[in-house]
This record gives sequence, C-alpha cells and structure tokens, in this order.
Amino acid sequence: MNVFTHPRVARDDAIQAAKLDGEGSVQVMLDPTVEIGTAKVFAIYGKGGIGKSTTSSNLSVAFSKLGKRVLQIGCDPKHDSTFTLTKSLIPTVIDILEGVDFHTEELRAEDFVFEGYNGVKCVEAGGPPAGTGCGGYVVGQTVKLLKEHHLLEDTDVVIFDVLGDVVCGGFASPLQHAERAIVVAANDFDSIFAMNRIVAAIKAKSKNYNVRLGGVIANRSRETDQIDRYNAAIGLKRLAHFGDVDAVRRSRLKKSTLFEMEDSPEVRAVCAEYMQLAEKLWAGTDELDATPMKDREIFDFLGFD
Repeated sequence: MNVFTHPRVARDDAIQAAKLDGEGSVQVMLDPTVEIGTAKVFAIYGKGGIGKSTTSSNLSVAFSKLGKRVLQIGCDPKHDSTFTLTKSLIPTVIDILEGVDFHTEELRAEDFVFEGYNGVKCVEAGGPPAGTGCGGYVVGQTVKLLKEHHLLEDTDVVIFDVLGDVVCGGFASPLQHAERAIVVAANDFDSIFAMNRIVAAIKAKSKNYNVRLGGVIANRSRETDQIDRYNAAIGLKRLAHFGDVDAVRRSRLKKSTLFEMEDSPEVRAVCAEYMQLAEKLWAGTDELDATPMKDREIFDFLGFD
C-alpha cells in the first residue's frame, strides 16, 4: 500500500482545504473526525536550530513533575525530538507502518510509543522521503493511530515539536489540533524574522481552528530587547526567557534533560524557569491577537539605528 496521496486526490483535498484555510491554500485536508480530545495541546514552532526540541523535552518533563500525563510528538523527519527523554533515536510512526504494510490493526501501542524520563510518553511521527509526500499526512496518521489505540484518553498534555520554521500546509497541520501555538526565538534578526512568518501562519489557522497564539519563549539569548520590541509592536508576549546556558549544550551531549543534570545554581535556575512556564501554560494563557508585519516592514524594523 502506498502511504502517499495520489496527485488527483491530493488536488481535490487541496481544493476542499482551501475553502477552510482561505484562498490560495494548498493545505492537505485532515480527517475532521480525528480530534485529540480533552488534553491541553501545544505546538512548538521556531527557526531551525533555535532549540525547539530542547525546549519541548524539558517542558514535557516540567509538566510531568506537576503530575500531568504527558505525550510529546516529534514532527521532524530527523526524528530526534525525544532523544534526551528516551536516550535513543526511537523508530518513527511511518517506519513502523511501512513494516506492517500500513495494516494498523497489527500494531500494538508499545510498537510506536516509548516511555521517556519521568514517564513522558514519546512518539516520533517521522516524515515522507525527501521530495515526496506531505508532512501533514504524517501528522494526521500519527494522531489517528494514537486515537485508535485510545492513548489520548489517558493524556493531560500533548506537545507537538514541529520541524524548523516550515509553515507550509503539511507542517502547519499540528495547528489544527493545538490549543496554543508557542514560538521559540533568539534575540536576533533571523529568529525574529522567522517568528514573524510563523505568527502569520498561526493567525491564518486561527480563523478556522481553535488554535491561538500563546506567546514567545526567548531562548539562547542573554538579552531580550529585540524580541520585546517586536512583541510590543505586533501584540505578542514573552512567556519565558532561557539564556545562553552551557548546561543546555552539555545536556544534549549527555542525551539528558536538564532535570537530570548535575545539581548547580545554573541548572536549578533553568529548571525553575521551566516549572514556572509549565504552571503558566497549564493555568491558561491569553489568546493573543497579534498582527504580523510584512517582510519589508520587519526588515526595516529590526536592529539598531
């Protein structure tokens, strides 16, 4: 069985989806009956290499330490979102489905869901081969599989860790499931420029889905002045600030979350910030109605005079 959609079907799906997502949309249509349910769902976006997986994994642990049942779903073909939680590169949903010729009835939950540090459940959606298929299909199949095995019924928090700053139809698909979208950004031009495009994608999805902007996590930056200027200009808020901390780099090399690192004032401070972030997100954040800038406008806006 071919996992990828026939071009004619994909075209028809795109036409139908355009009716939902606005003129010009080529979003792959997901099954509207496949909903996550009562869990709080967060989608983490940001420029490639900005630390989304590190942020997602440590936030997952923070939620788990609040007593929540957490599921983290990696949405990157590299399938490395959860390796600090599981200490390995776990197989992807697409790889596992291919192994059973896409007969989902042959799968058990333990075939594609792996337990990580402090009980965090980990799934790597994977992706289609380079240049073919659509990431939206992969995310849709992953959620559908989790529903079929009743794994979302016992989950309090779902975190989607989404590939880079790709906001095309496929990798914007987690926004159809999320309650809040969170952007990770550094205090620099490239990160904020990418964040502006992500904000535009989230705003577009919020017209037809329940997702709303939750705010910005400043990461790998000593200062936040440029992020704060941008936030004030378009209507965003900063949720947390993680400086350029060497313990973060070492935690990745040790294949560990920050909560497992050696005790030090630096590590305690970062873990405390993650705990405060988890508490804030669980309590509920404001629905932010930010208005992104045009590309030329933000190009002129950023930086010093």
